[in-house]
Amino acid sequence: MELPRGMRDIEPKESSEIEFVRQKFIETSNLFGFQFMESSPIELLSVIETKSGPSIKNEIYYFTDKGNREVALRFDFTIGLTRYAASQKSMRLPAKISTFGGVWRYDEPQKGRYRFFHQWDIEIYGEPNIESDAEIIDFTSKFLTKLGLENIVIDICDRELIESYVRSIFKSDSSAVIGDILRAVDKIQKKRRQDIINEYKEKGYSVPALEQILKFSEIKGLPEEIEKEVDVSQLKNWDKILQLFDTLKNRGVDNVRINFGIVRGLDYYSGIVFEVFENNDVGALVGGGRYDALTKAFGRNDLGATGAAGGVERIVLLLEKQNVNILSKEDRISVVFINDDMKKIAINLTSQLRLKGIPTDVDLLGRSLKKQMEIASNSKYVVIVAPKEYADNSVIIRNMRDGSEKQVKIVVMLNDLKSSLPL
Repeated sequence: MELPRGMRDIEPKESSEIEFVRQKFIETSNLFGFQFMESSPIELLSVIETKSGPSIKNEIYYFTDKGNREVALRFDFTIGLTRYAASQKSMRLPAKISTFGGVWRYDEPQKGRYRFFHQWDIEIYGEPNIESDAEIIDFTSKFLTKLGLENIVIDICDRELIESYVRSIFKSDSSAVIGDILRAVDKIQKKRRQDIINEYKEKGYSVPALEQILKFSEIKGLPEEIEKEVDVSQLKNWDKILQLFDTLKNRGVDNVRINFGIVRGLDYYSGIVFEVFENNDVGALVGGGRYDALTKAFGRNDLGATGAAGGVERIVLLLEKQNVNILSKEDRISVVFINDDMKKIAINLTSQLRLKGIPTDVDLLGRSLKKQMEIASNSKYVVIVAPKEYADNSVIIRNMRDGSEKQVKIVVMLNDLKSSLPL
């Protein structure tokens, strides 16, 4: 029996890794005061099309339900959270919302990206301001640090700055032209430069103008470095970028740079945008930015929005690549027994330890002590239940790190866990 293409069963190891990321995400959400919630996994197709147009059907799972309604599985969280926020007329602003869960996309499966995968997402709704944008970037930086990731770079740009530059080069205010060129810039990370030029030449675009845009999109660096290379007086919103860098510096976020190639592919972004990379990896870990146009599409001209989202499976791959200790089995206890007469006692002790909140394993099959000890090799401590010691109401506790052993009264072990089994 097979699964549909792009789907897979999430096995225990990967499930534990995803849960590790989830717990760190919730911890960071609490630090920053984000309210954790979950949006509906199913949306009306018309709601999703509000965000990305009818062509989004090619990228999502959608169907007609038993009530003859066109519905779709969520393909990200921004649409659902924004629909929710726009409907809350009395919501206290700024509203900071976070969420974590599964999404479905009918994309071509690739490494670290299946048709069902997990995302984390944060959003701030309220009056547009630089501090909200900075809060999103600050959260992202601290969350990735909390995960233990290194060599992280946050590339920042401004959509209005790039759009203004495109207008000046192509001498056009056409939204279709600007959108097309922004998509060309977005493609440069994924496709060969010459392929993009050939594609746009066939569409009738000026090759010299496009090459000038693509060259501009390759500029990256700190503000002072950019100012030496470009006449920033001609760039719209340059002062806004300087303000953003100033507040990020004040927050201790120093792994940021300007990258004029960051535009974000979706058409609704309207201000500061950013993507997050690992120095030695080409794929983006996180993407985000300001999208006030989406709240307007939901009828809330008074509500600005900025946010970020990241693919969890891709983060897990990077954690493994950087050898971050995701799963610590050393904090587990194993209870083993010498013979079958001691098995019932071992199971009883296991239950008592679990009731006290101690992660504890015991063999269920009555295997030999040697086999039990092999299985328990990843535990921090092993509690050995043996006839001689049990006759004295005691057990043997072995420290699996250094091999040392001590005999401890059972009642002492259960009543003074910190001394007997310091985790």
